[in-house]
Amino acid sequence: MSNINRRTLVKGSLAAAIAGTTISRAAFADADPILLGVSGPLTGPNAQYGTQWKQGFDLALDEITAAGGINGRKLAYTFEDSQSDPRQSVAIAQKFVSDPRIMMELGDFSSPASMAASPIYQRGGLVQFGFTNSHPDFTKGGDFMWSTSVSQADEQPLLAAYAVKKLGLKKLAVLHLNTDWGRTSRDYFNNAAKDYGAEIVVTEGYIAEERDFRSTLVRVRDANPDGLVLISYYSDGALIARQARQVGLKQVICAASSVYSPKFLELGGDAVEDVHVGTRYFPEDPRPEVQKFIAGFKKKYNGLEPDAFNAYSYDAMNMAAAVIRIGGTDRKAIRDAFAKVKDVPSVIFGTATFDVATRRVKGAMNAELVVRNGHFTVWDGKPT
Repeated sequence: MSNINRRTLVKGSLAAAIAGTTISRAAFADADPILLGVSGPLTGPNAQYGTQWKQGFDLALDEITAAGGINGRKLAYTFEDSQSDPRQSVAIAQKFVSDPRIMMELGDFSSPASMAASPIYQRGGLVQFGFTNSHPDFTKGGDFMWSTSVSQADEQPLLAAYAVKKLGLKKLAVLHLNTDWGRTSRDYFNNAAKDYGAEIVVTEGYIAEERDFRSTLVRVRDANPDGLVLISYYSDGALIARQARQVGLKQVICAASSVYSPKFLELGGDAVEDVHVGTRYFPEDPRPEVQKFIAGFKKKYNGLEPDAFNAYSYDAMNMAAAVIRIGGTDRKAIRDAFAKVKDVPSVIFGTATFDVATRRVKGAMNAELVVRNGHFTVWDGKPT
């Protein structure tokens, strides 16, 4: 073949390739997106979590779109503000179920808000993917309820083992959010701690809007426990830690994974130094999935450090994409696809596969951390 013919052939091949790329991109852009519905808090006391969800969702969607979307279609979501209020989540569920464009629902943030809406999703045949819903009864609402959140029935005994068996705490005071999630978590923690030989000397609930814990903390101080356990979110947990130090409580503080966030350190300051936390997400984990997520998050959000709730939503969007690749755009087929996905790459779980019996992801990574010099670090076994 002559050089001229070769050049002509190469030019023709390149032109065809470019034309094919242009056509596929145009088709991708013109196709209607596959739509997900998100029910979660954008205002109210839990608004910060909705913001963190959106950051994780949007990072995952950037990567999904760059990889060609879902069978040539974009994946997108519409976010309805529930304030994590069961009354709002019910109204949103009715809206989503009646909208044929929505293939799956993600949320709500709290288990009570999700569980109030579960009957509507079940009757309407729309998957409710409660990726932060750790209440043991959430997935019992029906076969359209699935979750990548570890049940409190599994998580709280791990925290109890950390507090009692590893930190050696034998007399415990427990402060918990007075919600269905908080009370259920308290019960699982207290029962496990007692089984490990600890005594629960104080148990106190508080409402999410509470800001002055000093009278409760004085009662805790007078009971003279070895340690204080917080079943809290990061904002209230940090405030309790600050006020605990102010009333003279110097005992070890051990907290549920729900406090794990850079914001806990920021809001708590010196008061959260030496606080122990069990968590499923830790940015120093060397796994490629974790490091890829962190690098992408910092690049997209101008160096901002991601936290666990960013990771939960990032994983949830990637899981939703994996399920829809199998189930397509049929709601019942999407439900069935949750049982078929295997080893989906995940920040939280390494590779994620569902236990069909419980409709929750199998297993979980677990790190035992302590705050040292204003940073979370793996606990080295040394006393605080």
